[in-house]
Amino acid sequence: MWSRRLMNAIILRPLAWVLIRAEVIGRERIPADGSFILMVNHCNFLDPGVAMWAMLPRQVVLFTKAKNLDLPVGGPLLRWYGVIPVERGEADTNAMRQAFDLLKENRHILLVAPEGTRSYHGRLLSAKDGMAFMATRADVPILPVGVSGVKTFWANVRRVRRTRVQVVIGHPFRFRGNERSRRDSLRRMTREAMYQLAALLPPEQWGEYADIENASEETIEFLEPGQSNLVYAQAASLRATRAHRGRLVGALE
Repeated sequence: MWSRRLMNAIILRPLAWVLIRAEVIGRERIPADGSFILMVNHCNFLDPGVAMWAMLPRQVVLFTKAKNLDLPVGGPLLRWYGVIPVERGEADTNAMRQAFDLLKENRHILLVAPEGTRSYHGRLLSAKDGMAFMATRADVPILPVGVSGVKTFWANVRRVRRTRVQVVIGHPFRFRGNERSRRDSLRRMTREAMYQLAALLPPEQWGEYADIENASEETIEFLEPGQSNLVYAQAASLRATRAHRGRLVGALE
């Protein structure tokens, strides 16, 4: 962990300060200790990095494509940081084993982008069930984090401007599972978790989860009773409706 702390101090923090101007909402919801899964959207290549920065000073371990370790510059840095390489296109049992071992130590944050790959259109893709499997198998909570505003990053770099991003840290939760229909249960858990993540993003990023009004929480148990991240989506939808009405009124006047 010393190498990860060092890289956070000399690379992640300075780069974040130079390149982004972040608004972080809900930092008080980050568990102070213990293992948990950090669930983040992957609409842009920078989303996971911004989420990692928001977790500091706690340390985050992330997955990466195994072939990234062969990159001439990035490869050694990733190895030094301590990532979990994943072979794409197959069930990588070795990567899963490493992830479970880390979570069992009860002190690590494991970053997971449930979509499996980034979207190139800025909206959520349909998620895979790996995160739900890991969370139920390791019996750890999930902390959803929505990152938005990164799509203008490269344009701002060319103009030597910092990019305004918003990081919304949601309420952590656990899954309640149904072991009799494991596959169906994992699929449902995944969808309900993704609604919780989508709720932390602007409506234009909801993508495959744009039908958020149909979201349920039957497989989800929040760490503090009575909490829900869906209130963010309700507020966002209300703001969007009011803005739309305002534009219609303006057009008619």
